[in-house]
Amino acid sequence: MYPHLLSPASVHGVHLRNRVLMGSMHTGLEDRAADFPKLATYFAERAKGGVGLIVTGGIAPNMRGWVKPFAGKLSWPWEVRRHRLLTDAVHAEGGKICMQILHAGRYAFHPFSAAPSRIKAPISPFTPFALSSNAVVSQVRDFVRCASLARDAGYDGVEVMGSEGYLINQFTSPRTNHRTDRYGGSDEARMRFPVEIVHGIRERVGDAFLIIYRLSLLDLVEDGNSWDAVVAQAKSIEQAGASMLNSGIGWHEARVPTIVSSVPRAAFAQVTARIRQEVGIPVVASNRINTPEVAESLLASGVADFVSMARPLLADPEWVEKSARGKAHLINTCIGCNQACLDHVFENKPASCLVNPRAAREREFSTTKAPVARKVIIVGAGPAGLSCAIAAAERGHNVTILERSEALGGQFKLAATIPGKEEFYETLRYYSAQVQELGIDLRLGVEANCEGLLADAPDVIVIATGVRPRKPDIPGIEHPMVMDYMQALTGASVGKRVAVIGAGGIGFDVCEFLTQSVPTHASAIDRWLQEWGVDPNYRLGAGLIAPRPHPPEREVWLLQRSAGKFGQRLNKTTGWVHRASLAKASVKTLDNVNYVGIDDLGLHLMRNDSAICLHVDNVIVCAGQESRSELFDQVKQKHPDCHLIGGARLASEVDAKRAIEEGFRLAYSL
Repeated sequence: MYPHLLSPASVHGVHLRNRVLMGSMHTGLEDRAADFPKLATYFAERAKGGVGLIVTGGIAPNMRGWVKPFAGKLSWPWEVRRHRLLTDAVHAEGGKICMQILHAGRYAFHPFSAAPSRIKAPISPFTPFALSSNAVVSQVRDFVRCASLARDAGYDGVEVMGSEGYLINQFTSPRTNHRTDRYGGSDEARMRFPVEIVHGIRERVGDAFLIIYRLSLLDLVEDGNSWDAVVAQAKSIEQAGASMLNSGIGWHEARVPTIVSSVPRAAFAQVTARIRQEVGIPVVASNRINTPEVAESLLASGVADFVSMARPLLADPEWVEKSARGKAHLINTCIGCNQACLDHVFENKPASCLVNPRAAREREFSTTKAPVARKVIIVGAGPAGLSCAIAAAERGHNVTILERSEALGGQFKLAATIPGKEEFYETLRYYSAQVQELGIDLRLGVEANCEGLLADAPDVIVIATGVRPRKPDIPGIEHPMVMDYMQALTGASVGKRVAVIGAGGIGFDVCEFLTQSVPTHASAIDRWLQEWGVDPNYRLGAGLIAPRPHPPEREVWLLQRSAGKFGQRLNKTTGWVHRASLAKASVKTLDNVNYVGIDDLGLHLMRNDSAICLHVDNVIVCAGQESRSELFDQVKQKHPDCHLIGGARLASEVDAKRAIEEGFRLAYSL
């Protein structure tokens, strides 16, 4: 099925069973020795699922390198033992594993951070110490010692993190390196630090040990590296003893999205292809590779020698094995939402996955069957109901789903219509395939009622009937120009001038729906690069050019009752992208408004004691939701084991992450 993807390779004396590298991703389990058994199980499942090479989350070479206080570190012999749990677990499943060495530099969230120059990062509250020349040499020794200890722990290699704006990248970039000693002042001097690290590691560990270097191919920040500097660094790193080059794209402080769902698949592949022509060691493609078809095409076309995926293997540990069996339709595809992985990490929570709540919790949720198979009827085929149904069926229960509409998906189906969220259709495809694979009885177009449910004599009834849009009490709310967000997203005719009431997540989504046309697949990458001002050909500076957004489809006003910043409740790692997208689309925002009424003239407002009339063709209401829980209120009186989940339980904000997790947890309790 995928001959290039599944072909074995030998790199620096290490045999790899395929071309899939599980990229580094912090889970939060790396930071406490007590969590290493959980981390071992997590990695073991991915190795069992066929991954060729696993790279751990970032491990600091010393305390200054911590991302946060007491983060994962390997600098002393007594810290080796815990890592043996990981390497033994992966090797037992036939996989290989490398440890990523990451020094946070100025990105550290602690007061003793250090960097090449005393320049504060916009994403950290702390100003770093500037390392002296002797201190730089000491940092090199710490990297080398960390790699040596990793070898002692049984790792097959290390990945040196030289990308994403962390310490090594700070040394290589004129943006953050203002030194005048031998480690700054020219491209050659700035790259001396990583070259000494790689050379020192190779001398210490010998030949039969992988050294992957994560190279920043596109900094995507002002005063970043030129292409010539990137090529020179790649060649020097190769000469110093690196085994592979992994593609790094963008700094964490960059104002260009690199991994969210709106970024087209393999959007940065062309720059990986360019660096591959410059070096003789294997090159790894990364960023927004989530299906075997995309991965195979990159390898077959010569873009890269390996592909790196992190979140896709969080979403489905059997990604490789399913691909090899010709069961790619059963892959639980990563949708790039970041809600339960990166957002959790930034909130100091253990990472998991929106579409796979079991991720990084494999010990808590065993795959063993339930002791007794039960008859379960689930009302509602939205995310909560489907998550519950699939998990319950996997545990051996007899599951029936009743859905009033003619298609599954619920609110998730609506979300998939938003430009930039087309990946959500993959989850619906996965749910549909799993329903069929597991033999779940799915009955569409069925309006469930209490009598019918009881007549089927189920052991368990689950009500997952979702939400309905809330209709605010505004004079004229019944005017023909008014519609709710469900109507707008399902084909209702919308004029060229629109007011959107409500600036929560749904309000932002509706604005994107109204202002953006969906490009064809062939033009998606080029159009996206233009809109965000990315130039992989490096005609100017560090791959940045002036953004050229496409004209919006409509003139849109986004309104909120509260005063202050729009989108404050949006997710941390993606919220800024949504705000930037609306700004590119010239969406006008008005806060601190009171809705006076709606009539033929438009939407009447009061703001700061001033009357405003927006002369619009349509008003779209995104002012919250109400739970559809009436059926539960009826059934719970007559059935001893009835459960309410998802939006039907709590409708304050449509939350797929919460809904899917609730359904999953309920299934595991049955």
